[in-house]
Amino acid sequence: MIAKIMKGSDFKAVVYYILNDEKGTQIIDSDSLFLENNDTIAQGFIGQAQMNPRVTKAVGHIALSFSKEDVPRLDNAVMAKIAREYMERMGIKDTQYIIGRHFDKEHPHVHIAFNRIGNNGKSISDRNDRFRSERISKELTKKYGLHFANGKEQVKIDRLRDPDKTRYELYEILKTEVGRCRNWKTLLERLNRQGIDVQFKYKGQTDEIQGIVFMMNGYRFNGSKVDRQFSYSKIDAALNRNNYEERQMRPQPQANHEEISPTSVSDASLIEGSLGLFTPSNVPEEQQLYDPYLRNKKKKKQRKINW
Repeated sequence: MIAKIMKGSDFKAVVYYILNDEKGTQIIDSDSLFLENNDTIAQGFIGQAQMNPRVTKAVGHIALSFSKEDVPRLDNAVMAKIAREYMERMGIKDTQYIIGRHFDKEHPHVHIAFNRIGNNGKSISDRNDRFRSERISKELTKKYGLHFANGKEQVKIDRLRDPDKTRYELYEILKTEVGRCRNWKTLLERLNRQGIDVQFKYKGQTDEIQGIVFMMNGYRFNGSKVDRQFSYSKIDAALNRNNYEERQMRPQPQANHEEISPTSVSDASLIEGSLGLFTPSNVPEEQQLYDPYLRNKKKKKQRKINW
């Protein structure tokens, strides 16, 4: 189950969107509203919202989407039960709401419209609502034995709109390139050829990198917002791992055991000069490339980082 949270100020617009005949909508649950028609429902929402005019975005709108594999077990009663429990855990209670089920797509989904002004005239908190929603969605998926989608591979990109469409395109590119590159130089070059610019975020006034931003099609995305595996530290660890695994596959010299640095002079000068990245001394130890020949030489020789 995936939840998408939206807020707005136009109750009439959200009611007409949810109760759209072209989507084959069925109202599967509601509370404290007169359901004669769309206008009476909207007027009911508006009347209660006027109890607290300081809240400019009183419209709460949440879409709950389920996997198509769950169709056999998700009748209206079960979906209404899950939606009510989701709302309860999110702190959406003692207020007006309608839950409408749409039938215009192959996967089951419902839309919840609720009044962010409760029955007592107080606003319903939306503090950290997206973080709480993600956790609750996973808990309910597990509780009701629903299907866990296999990550972003299940997303139909052609149906998305920007910026989500660009974010998923970026995800696919990063998944491929990070998986096959062995250093930052190669990765940055390959991303640039595909229209992706990269900026690094530094800690204070230091040269220590603590984040990464990708720019594509005029949009900016923090690495971790594309996917958690694409934060700066995790990409760096993946590149080091790729390099180490590739080195392990090379034939080992029989007689000469002299240590050879995996980083060329030209690569090092490019990174330190042109890109302004950090020097090896600033790399956290857990992100440094594992090399069994260096484990006993920590104090004798500075470890080098592969880019």
